[in-house]
Amino acid sequence: MTEKFDAIVVGAGMAGNAAAYTMAKRGLKVLQLERGEYAGSKNVQGAILYAAQVEKLVPEFREDAPLERHLIEQRFWMMSETSHTGLHHRNDEFNEERPNRYTIIRSQFDRWFSRHVRDAGAVVLTETTALELLQDAKGKVVGVRTDRRDGEVFADVVVLAEGVNGLLGTRAGLRERPKRENVALAVKEMHFLPRETIEARFNLKGDEGVVIEAAGTISKGMAGMGFIYTNRESISIGIGCLVSDFARNNYAPYELLEGFKKHPSVAPLIEGSEVKEYAGHLIPEGGYRAVPELAGDGWVVCGDAAQLNNAVHREGSNLALASGQMAGETIADLKQQGAEPTKRNLALYRTRLTESFVMKDLKKYKDLPGLLHHNTQNFFLTYPQLVAKAMENFVRVDGTPKIEAEKRTFKSVLAARSLTGLVGDVVKIARAWR
Repeated sequence: MTEKFDAIVVGAGMAGNAAAYTMAKRGLKVLQLERGEYAGSKNVQGAILYAAQVEKLVPEFREDAPLERHLIEQRFWMMSETSHTGLHHRNDEFNEERPNRYTIIRSQFDRWFSRHVRDAGAVVLTETTALELLQDAKGKVVGVRTDRRDGEVFADVVVLAEGVNGLLGTRAGLRERPKRENVALAVKEMHFLPRETIEARFNLKGDEGVVIEAAGTISKGMAGMGFIYTNRESISIGIGCLVSDFARNNYAPYELLEGFKKHPSVAPLIEGSEVKEYAGHLIPEGGYRAVPELAGDGWVVCGDAAQLNNAVHREGSNLALASGQMAGETIADLKQQGAEPTKRNLALYRTRLTESFVMKDLKKYKDLPGLLHHNTQNFFLTYPQLVAKAMENFVRVDGTPKIEAEKRTFKSVLAARSLTGLVGDVVKIARAWR
């Protein structure tokens, strides 16, 4: 394999497809490498798709993309062992002609997106693993060595969209391997139910959908969250915690998922379902402070590989799409100008990210991951239990004077977390939320 390309894209997820598609549409000679049988073959889980970013790439995507349900309701649950206290937002205005958010099955959507990449003119090689980056005597990346026979392939620039645990960049010494405290391991299952059953249980009609995000005792005092997404004929359910927390504790990921599924607030939603798929997935959680060097001589990195994930708003796919598109545009612009893809010239990619919502949002919450990660017992165990007890005291009617119930609640709060501790936590969160 001695042919030379303008660009090689490693990975066919959201970021890789966005980069390959953008460059191919601009007329560049693009090779995309994917180790799976097809784009998305390694992704069985459900996910949320943000329409605004997809529209920038494929304006007509709603016509044939494999979309599941458009979301009309968001639920946030704070969970104790036996209860949940929730905040719901349901809006009929989300039943708009061009909805803003959808649930999708990643394996189906990635495969659809890959067809558009091919139609745009890119060469897509599946079942091909990129083993190492090729560098010249000065350290400039000039291509990739694959596991194919005569598998060296060359390009002016390589786009690393290989996921959070991608090894090409780290093996070449271009970036450090992500720290365990900056990566979460999520386990997910697909529960299949008749469409009408899903709609009845979640109060839906037609293609309406609901997403539930939950935190609390379900993570056993570790930094993590559970989630439930409604698809047309299935429910995606999962839970994820920091890899560093799993390493420190004796809980296996599947144990947390089993506990989440058996919770009295969750079990009725999936009762009688058929489980057909189970998978684990690494998610970047380090935020702004964990973003590595984004470009160098002959290479750029985007998507999860660049730690581009907004953990506060649970946004990942739109950051991956945006970064892939901006990486592709930067490379195409340099090609059009006849400029070499040096580290200095490719710095334009970082500039574009910095001026976009991607870095602005990550920078806004730059201190929040560290705050949550170092106070997991309080935020993921103590406070959920206190909120549950306070709500129980508030709604229970048993002849106890209200003032006595309020005193009981206040005493339980002070016993679990002192007044100084409460005020301190509020101040820390306010500072981290700036």
